[in-house]
Amino acid sequence: MDSVFEKLYADYHQDVYQFLVYMVQNKQLAEDLVQEVYIRVLKSHANFQGKSTEKTWLFSIAKNVAIDHFRKQKKWKNRVLDKFDWSRHAVRDDEALPEEIAMANEEIRVLYDCLKRCSTDYRMVIIMRYLQELSIIETSEVLGWSESKVKTTQHRAIKWLRLEMNERLPKEGRDIEKVRMERS
Repeated sequence: MDSVFEKLYADYHQDVYQFLVYMVQNKQLAEDLVQEVYIRVLKSHANFQGKSTEKTWLFSIAKNVAIDHFRKQKKWKNRVLDKFDWSRHAVRDDEALPEEIAMANEEIRVLYDCLKRCSTDYRMVIIMRYLQELSIIETSEVLGWSESKVKTTQHRAIKWLRLEMNERLPKEGRDIEKVRMERS
């Protein structure tokens, strides 16, 4: 098991980390969640049946860890919101986010800003398809969706992103339609 675990870690650690950074928008939290992913891998590798690739199985676990985190956050945020006096305190996070690290290219910054604002389904599909370069089949396996649902969600996410980016980009004759976002 050790060599299998080491191979999974060596082959996919950076991809899983990047996926989680984009999902939770926090590097430290993503590192913690990566540890949770590999704890789950250790606990459940004996049950891995090989119906999918190890990569898609690993991303499925990462997706579930992110969803579990969001569920816990929602409960925690609701408790905090009930007790927090917003008129007396300012909330601030000084940690650099992926879009701050990206090139100084305005379109890239706008893209990441829009990605933060879109639905979780859209974000997961865009991250898996374009940033992690998973195929439609691999994405459908990770998400537990049909291939047609992945394609439909991808199409809708791209359409939504284009509209949002066109509204946010300066109107200097730029049109995001010119940016190719097709993947097969």
